[in-house]
Amino acid sequence: MDAIRKQLDVLMGANRNGDVREVNRKYYDRDVCRLFLVGLCPHELFQLTKMDMGPCPKVHSLQLRKEYEEAKAKGVHNYDRDLEDVIDRLIVECDRKIARALKRLEDEDAKAAIAISVSEVTQTPEVLELSKQIKEKLKEADQFDLEGKTDSKIRALEVVEELRTKRADKQSMLLLDAFNKDRASLPQPLPNPPPLAPLPVLAPDPRTQEMINEKLKKAEDLGEQGMIDEAQKALEEAEALKKLAPRQEPVLDSSKYTAADVRITDQKLRVCDICGAFLSVYDRLLGPVLRGLLLQLKN
Repeated sequence: MDAIRKQLDVLMGANRNGDVREVNRKYYDRDVCRLFLVGLCPHELFQLTKMDMGPCPKVHSLQLRKEYEEAKAKGVHNYDRDLEDVIDRLIVECDRKIARALKRLEDEDAKAAIAISVSEVTQTPEVLELSKQIKEKLKEADQFDLEGKTDSKIRALEVVEELRTKRADKQSMLLLDAFNKDRASLPQPLPNPPPLAPLPVLAPDPRTQEMINEKLKKAEDLGEQGMIDEAQKALEEAEALKKLAPRQEPVLDSSKYTAADVRITDQKLRVCDICGAFLSVYDRLLGPVLRGLLLQLKN
């Protein structure tokens, strides 16, 4: 409910119902969000993600942002440092998340964990052009908001979402290509591995051996009586009991397996170097991950 209310506030203004008396605020008032004035409030950026900080308790106003930018141009105020401090803390938190993800893969995947550089492999001229178009459309949406053109703003935001989806789809294909190259560089297993030696059959336990002897004796007696079918059935039952005897479990020598062997069989995940998310080598649905808000910040 809070997320829907926040979206309506962004589209139509916080006082969209006209039931709150307007307050004549200044951009430097304490209840005005300085981070929003600078251009980026984390409370808005990370909504509906694992890093969701909840709704911002301070006022967001594009008109106040415009007034702040005019004052900043005159050298009156500059809140850039406030935003830099917040971003630095978020980056440290993401770095810790990436380190934890790599440690988890090291523990579960025989020290074969890899952090893939999403920011490098997913940047092409076409992707950069889409990012440029997205920024331009967002500026248009803000301008429409200042002018009170709600319908135009909604249409601009719809175009932004379409461009983001298109960009994410292209980036997912680039990321899959990087995965495939990484997998191809790994040592490959032997095409025709030598067959395993048959496992030795242990002697049956005394009780099972006694039952086998009884079946064999019964088959012999039935054969002497001319009851061939019954004798054959008793022999089959004796053979079945022999197959129930336990087999010796193979003893695996872990020293014969190298890290490369384990990478070939077990390595399926990569760690995103931006947000710390696990990315599957075999996953062809990477679009939603690349549309994540943490990655949009990088883009």
